[in-house]
Amino acid sequence: MRIAIDAMGGDLGPRAVVRGAAEALCAHSSLSIRLFGPQERLEAELSTLPRRYEAVRERMSVHHAGEVITQSARPSQALRTGGGSSLARMLDDVASGQADAGVSAGNTGALMALSRRALGMVAGIPRPAITTAIPTRGGGRCYMIDLGANIETTAERLVDFARMADVMARHVDGLEHPRVALLNVGVEATKGPAMVREADERLRRLSSLNYIGFVEGDGLFNGDADVVVCDGFVGNIVLKSSEGLARMLVERFQTTFAAHWGSRLVTLLARPALLRIKRQLDPVRYNGASLLGLAGIVVKSHGRADAQGFAFAVSRAVQEVRRDLPSRLAQALGQSAIPSVACGPGDSGFSARSRPDDFNPER
Repeated sequence: MRIAIDAMGGDLGPRAVVRGAAEALCAHSSLSIRLFGPQERLEAELSTLPRRYEAVRERMSVHHAGEVITQSARPSQALRTGGGSSLARMLDDVASGQADAGVSAGNTGALMALSRRALGMVAGIPRPAITTAIPTRGGGRCYMIDLGANIETTAERLVDFARMADVMARHVDGLEHPRVALLNVGVEATKGPAMVREADERLRRLSSLNYIGFVEGDGLFNGDADVVVCDGFVGNIVLKSSEGLARMLVERFQTTFAAHWGSRLVTLLARPALLRIKRQLDPVRYNGASLLGLAGIVVKSHGRADAQGFAFAVSRAVQEVRRDLPSRLAQALGQSAIPSVACGPGDSGFSARSRPDDFNPER
């Protein structure tokens, strides 16, 4: 299996990406990595790899790409002038079949726009959606979709999100009948925006999904659903808020137990349990967001991910390659028709703002 990596996208520079790639190689013996970026710089990073990575070094190759798309670049600019960038070259590698999947920690808007152009979409899906797993009570997890790719959306697109995430949960995680829910301000049918209520009506008519209705924000982490659907504006805020809360809780634990000698003694006794809690709450453990709907596999790593976090994103791509996720999406979405309901003006899957420039490059 070959994974192409944009080595220049992360906030921490290519060192975290290269070492994260090496960590992923240690975990997957059949994997090889193709790194894209300035050749001299990447070879210098490879030469500084710790000795524990010597055995996997031969499974890493460098492919020169002299340009870098910055985090501040607009997607339209990336489409016009980013053809020689590490991000575009990585995607071309996937599109040509040289690699089975691509991973980047770079500019999300540019990644979405360039991926759509290089790889195309499956089953008539107009735009990709971002999904990732979040931890739930009891050690489980649920998929949230969309997390920022589609800021303004429609009921039709929310149904698309639900169907795509259902396929991922079934084929990647092995859930036979994933519970699918819509995120809303209440569970009553009369609550929420018009597009959410309409999506609810559509999903109730879709017998191929195990649709359970609305879920409120406090149900996200209770394990009430396996897939939670929302628009990208809401999803991105929920994701960033939960990441911030997790970091705050970990810091509060550390500060509280280090306050005086008595609590430090308790810390020594409780250290194994505290480390388990920290690992469970750490957003890095869930790093790796899938760009669903593409006719290829692309995974977005968090820009601030360290080497361990980036390795999780690569492992996510490995999972999707093994399950041949795009083919399963095409098959499932092509066979299952969305029931027709009355649509309001402009309910076509696009909004007046659904242009590449509407991707937030900071996500």
